[in-house]
Amino acid sequence: MTAASDSTLFPQLSTATQFPAMPEGADAVLDGLDPEQREVATALRGPVCVLAGAGTGKTRAITHRIAYGVRAGILQPSSVLAVTFTARAAGEMRGRLRLLGAGGVQARTFHSAALRQLQFFWPKAVGGDVPRLLERKIQLVAEAAARCRIRLDRNELRDVTGEIEWSKVTQTVPADYPAAIVKAGREAPRDPAEIGQIYSTYEQLKRDRGAIDFEDVLLLTVGVLQDRHDIAEQVRAQYQHFVVDEYQDVSPLQQRLLELWLGDRDSLCVVGDASQTIYSFTGATPDHLLNFRTRHPNATVVKLVRDYRSTPQVVHLANGLLAQARGRAAEHRLELVSQREAGAEPAYVEYADEPAEAEGTARRIRDLIASGVPASEIAVLFRINAQSEVYEQALADVGVPYQLRGAERFFERPEVREAGIKLRGAARFGANDALLDDAVDLPSEVRAVLSDMGWTGEPPSGSGSARDRWESLAALVRLAEDFAKARPEATLADLVAELDERANAQHAPTVEGVTLASLHAAKGLEWDAVFLVGLTEGMMPITYAKTDEQIEEERRLLYVGVTRARLHLGLSWSLARSPGGRASRRASRFLSGLRPGSGASAPRRLPGAAAGGVERGGEAVGAGRRKRRGPARCRVCGKTLTDAGEMKLMRCEDCPSDLDEGLYERLRDWRAEQAGRLSQPAFCVFTDKTLMAIAETVPTTASELAGISGVGRRKLDRYGTDVLALCAGEEPAGAPQDGSGDAAENSSEK
Repeated sequence: MTAASDSTLFPQLSTATQFPAMPEGADAVLDGLDPEQREVATALRGPVCVLAGAGTGKTRAITHRIAYGVRAGILQPSSVLAVTFTARAAGEMRGRLRLLGAGGVQARTFHSAALRQLQFFWPKAVGGDVPRLLERKIQLVAEAAARCRIRLDRNELRDVTGEIEWSKVTQTVPADYPAAIVKAGREAPRDPAEIGQIYSTYEQLKRDRGAIDFEDVLLLTVGVLQDRHDIAEQVRAQYQHFVVDEYQDVSPLQQRLLELWLGDRDSLCVVGDASQTIYSFTGATPDHLLNFRTRHPNATVVKLVRDYRSTPQVVHLANGLLAQARGRAAEHRLELVSQREAGAEPAYVEYADEPAEAEGTARRIRDLIASGVPASEIAVLFRINAQSEVYEQALADVGVPYQLRGAERFFERPEVREAGIKLRGAARFGANDALLDDAVDLPSEVRAVLSDMGWTGEPPSGSGSARDRWESLAALVRLAEDFAKARPEATLADLVAELDERANAQHAPTVEGVTLASLHAAKGLEWDAVFLVGLTEGMMPITYAKTDEQIEEERRLLYVGVTRARLHLGLSWSLARSPGGRASRRASRFLSGLRPGSGASAPRRLPGAAAGGVERGGEAVGAGRRKRRGPARCRVCGKTLTDAGEMKLMRCEDCPSDLDEGLYERLRDWRAEQAGRLSQPAFCVFTDKTLMAIAETVPTTASELAGISGVGRRKLDRYGTDVLALCAGEEPAGAPQDGSGDAAENSSEK
């Protein structure tokens, strides 16, 4: 993987970069960034929109942007607020910024940032103590339903709670809920009037008990900033530069809060990918990302499409999934270009039933581990959490350790807390501790301390709590070993300080074990090997996805799953639920045309897929306006092109090509026929380079064909219909017109 990879800063298996040296100066922060990432890092003025495909290094780009601004003296660390959507992502960002020399920057979730502001300004804005924050609202929702004399089973209770959350982030009051879901095309889990009644009672119960929920944190902060201009100005004086990650997932309420933070300023950088919008059920919408250029006409837009994560085979499948997509998000999709060496083709496996699928997957995982792939670099991803149980059992049966994603945070585990206390005590009083008498270095000191808690050189057999506890302690031992290799003079006190920093940043060490997770929980993560299981109709897409928009979100969810894989990707489904059951299931419709034997050919590039690059404010092509042209750059490696043939292809001669070889041969045969009719050399029709460019881009409209170098207006009028027919897999019709003058037009392109 090249230096520009998003995962190179914290690779899970590389000791050399677990604790990298801090860059010596601002310019050193830019080292290793590709051309588009560098554009992101140096675009520090005005609104910036980064459209970043999966695996293209977006987190690297924006953290280096912040660090470069801080190290260059352009940004004050305390004036920057970086906002993301999960505590884990915010912690990772803080950890990266700390290692880049920008440790004073605030990186928080929307809720965390809003809660801090609400707690600080509450006495001034409202008076008294801040209401108690509900950690979980589901119990109060259950009480509200009981008061309304409405019986909810466990699943209905969860669904109604989700509807209340959606209502609040879309700023829908209880009385408006029935009309709002109709307008949104949302299907209520039960009678909308009943849900509205439960919602209203839930709000009353909160008021009676002086409590607020997480959505109230945002609503109340918005209310304070709207009503108290003096407080709003105080916040704006503190934070003058904003970065928002995963911008495709913002809700209307979060967008309103961001606007209040900004005021009339435009020092904003947003990062997102409409093709990874998978949380619309929570109120998230990509509209704010897609409309960013409309709201900010002078924005700089940078598109990151170089995929450093996945092999060309995985990227090809991911692009194929999106090529079949429909809707507004699909119109703005990014076509990824893999920067890795070729790997194995994705494996498609059909099983007789679910237990057979789980057992087969477990055996394949066991074989991967035997071949050298660490268990922590393997994941099994499924559509719903209920699918995990059969895989837990199958992995346990073959002796493979696993961990469930979505469990408590690493540093909040009881054994990790206890280990921290013991290590801190050993750091202070170790000279008087007989347990450390035989320890000769830092790792052996840690092993000695943790052995008193049950750590051993070999893991316990089987699964369960004992194995989970051992895995946590083993992760701390491995971290100590890596820390000692990177800093040979480090003491136990230094390691304790490092653990404290990591706990504050929620930057957990690796726990050895195969990850079991839902596709939603896997967002933002990556592994060497990923197994996507249960890919049947009714599960992918899920049975309750009815509308076109819901189906497309299911497709995007599968796209997210595919793009989690670096090297190995398995996709499987089963024909029956249980052994001996009726084989009535079929593979997901999303795999049609992609998996071998599914009929249609693999999708080619379609219009709307964006290439990488930079558009600066005012450069957008509009009616009667021409886009300012800069130097031609290779669309694969970014190198400036000077050779005419390379400029025609928009890539270096030796860079990877996505040439449709079958189309290229059909074009050559067609060209020979046209040249014969005209009694002219073949290059007078089109040069080889032009045919290659056509076979690489596969245009579907006259305007796309006209955009290829070597296809002028005359050529378009003369040959356009035939070429577009060939690109569509159809037979061309019609003979060429008089071709005089073509030789002069093409003579410089041979």
